[in-house]
Amino acid sequence: MNALAPLPSGSWLGVLGGGQLGRMFCQAAQALGYRVAVLDPAPDGPAARVADQHLQAAYDDRAALEQLARRCVALTTEFENVPADSLQYLARTRVTAPSARAVAIAQDRIQEKTWFQAAGVAVAAHAAIGSDADLSSCSPALFPGILKTSRLGYDGKGQVHVQDAAAGRAAFAQLQRVPCILEALQPLDHEISVIVVRGRNGQAVAYPAIRNRHRDGILAVSLCDGSVPADLAAEAGRLAMQVARHLDYHGVLCIEFFVLEGGRLLANEMAPRPHNSGHLTQDACLVSQFEHQARVLAGLPLGDTGLLCPAAMVNLLGDLWQGTEGEPVEPDWAAVLQVPGTRLHLYGKDAPRVGRKMGHVNILAPTAASLHERVAQVMGVLGLPHA
Repeated sequence: MNALAPLPSGSWLGVLGGGQLGRMFCQAAQALGYRVAVLDPAPDGPAARVADQHLQAAYDDRAALEQLARRCVALTTEFENVPADSLQYLARTRVTAPSARAVAIAQDRIQEKTWFQAAGVAVAAHAAIGSDADLSSCSPALFPGILKTSRLGYDGKGQVHVQDAAAGRAAFAQLQRVPCILEALQPLDHEISVIVVRGRNGQAVAYPAIRNRHRDGILAVSLCDGSVPADLAAEAGRLAMQVARHLDYHGVLCIEFFVLEGGRLLANEMAPRPHNSGHLTQDACLVSQFEHQARVLAGLPLGDTGLLCPAAMVNLLGDLWQGTEGEPVEPDWAAVLQVPGTRLHLYGKDAPRVGRKMGHVNILAPTAASLHERVAQVMGVLGLPHA
């Protein structure tokens, strides 16, 4: 079979990971006529509930990987912390996107910074930290800064603000002296993300730049409302494409950028998969980031990434279910859906916990002004701060 020929409907696609991103990938792939097998150690994750087959096993279980490879023609991952070695193992005989190399780079903040710079994309001043001595010898220009674990940090976890080398050494001990990276604090104005898609034939498309608001280190609201100036959005898209080409990347790739005072862009992180900020593409674009993930695996042409109208995404965390008596209380979804232009996406998780991503609301409107009004209405219904 031609490795680049489109897969016929009924073919099997595989995904490592059973969370909400895997669930939405399954639904998009199934809408295209494909069947999906999920490898996930959890017995009843969000993706397992909708997949055509669930293999309950560790991500590095060779017998399960072999079973997955026998079943599926092409495979992907729903999050970057699966073992890169497992993707490399699958790639011996099957189409695998993203590559093990791209995932390994995204798993390590130091490697990530090195690759951004090699691609010609600016990053914050930083230093690799492996010992107290490294902190003592750091340039004073890196303070105040943020000390981050090199691996396994997400949603603000594994990060400590430090004012000087002494505080850095205390934070390094707090982080169990694992390899870290120290980044100088930046005069940050706001953050944006750009999601690009690159097919196995080199075809590439980009979604419009998305402006993000975080709360307690977790994405709270994403806006695609024209508030990112056109020249800045074009430059961010160009840089994201530059990274994708430099990595010879195949699949959906999100690059998060710091926008500094004055408009300078610095690459912050990359996610080799669909991204939380891109959930609004499910309703605001003809082809969502999840359908594009499936299209790349299946060898289908890439689709339209244009915005149909101004759109926003509100993240729904388990905090919303916390009642005054300690028992979970279901949010008033009927009131949310009474707001015009809203669509509710829940992930099928049974146990709401503080900080746990339970779903999202996409909000569409004919103008940016009406979008902001609708976002404020939804936030008000849910009792969330809107600023």
